[in-house]
Amino acid sequence: TSEQIEHLHRRFKQLSRDQLTIRKENFDSIPDLEFNPIRGKIVDAFFDKRRNLRQESDGLADEINFEDFLTIMSYFRPIEMNMDEEQLDRFRKEKLKFLFHMYDSDHDGKITLQEYRNVVEELLSGNPHLEKESARSIADGAMMEAASICVGQMGPDQVYEGITFEDFLKMWQGIDIETKMHVRFLNMEPIAHCY
Repeated sequence: TSEQIEHLHRRFKQLSRDQLTIRKENFDSIPDLEFNPIRGKIVDAFFDKRRNLRQESDGLADEINFEDFLTIMSYFRPIEMNMDEEQLDRFRKEKLKFLFHMYDSDHDGKITLQEYRNVVEELLSGNPHLEKESARSIADGAMMEAASICVGQMGPDQVYEGITFEDFLKMWQGIDIETKMHVRFLNMEPIAHCY
């Protein structure tokens, strides 16, 4: 809505300190992101040229303008009550594609065991009681679960190459991503700046 766009524009100006673009370091002033263990992945997602900003080139942009910011924030918009089943399905797939891209760090269209381990280790890094080996075991178990959901019973000599986007969709089936995937840092609380 126009009201949401105005709200986002105020937040953009606050983050950019009234500049025309935002750089990665502007996200350093967001308290809700400061302690998020996958902060780097979230911030990189805002600058991913091809996959999230819908540009022709690969890699990460140095800075984004307000239009780019709106493009990324559109992945987090709430469900509209007048959406039909087709619109809801497309909406859900867009959100999951964004999330999938955060996990698929080498951009090859698959989330490998190592990529999944990295994310799980990052997510669990704040827990001082959990050793790295335990995090790896959790990731390995989740990958085995993904293989059983997506491929079915595998033979002893079969190797699961990684989670494709189609596999990812199957794994998230029945989980309410529409209400779980949101951004709290859009709150307009003042951001403390230290100079």
